[in-house]
Amino acid sequence: MKLPWWTLAPLPPDAAAGEAATARWNSLTKPPGSLGRLERAVTRLAAQQGRITPTLARVHIVVFAGDHGVVQRGVSAYPQVVTSQMLANFAGGGAAIAVLARQLGAELTIVDVGSVHAAHPLPGVLDRRVAHGTADFPQAPAMTAAQTEAALAVGAACVAA
Repeated sequence: MKLPWWTLAPLPPDAAAGEAATARWNSLTKPPGSLGRLERAVTRLAAQQGRITPTLARVHIVVFAGDHGVVQRGVSAYPQVVTSQMLANFAGGGAAIAVLARQLGAELTIVDVGSVHAAHPLPGVLDRRVAHGTADFPQAPAMTAAQTEAALAVGAACVAA
């Protein structure tokens, strides 16, 4: 029996490639580390890809949305109805992530994995709800094992697509 991909240990990063990428950054005409997070992100990507200059041939951003049941306790800044509004805003191109995707020329996929109030079909949003929100976790587990596995399978399918 083949195990699901999310249960497998990831391959370790290539330390030599990461060190070489850092050395390359430091050889450029700029103060070492002056590009901050960008340098660290590219160095990590270099180590993950095992190459000094990593590439991003296909950028695909996936936003997964759902509602938390614990919101009933007043711990969230926004009510659950905002999730459905944000789903529409993501798909309509008005949210910051949609603008960023356009600027990058990236594909953007919006996936509803567990909203309470979204009315589907919602143009531009994949309805892959495994539940209508999670449970209030102080009262019960937020998700059942089956819901968790289903949500992970939704993510896996999006990555594989």
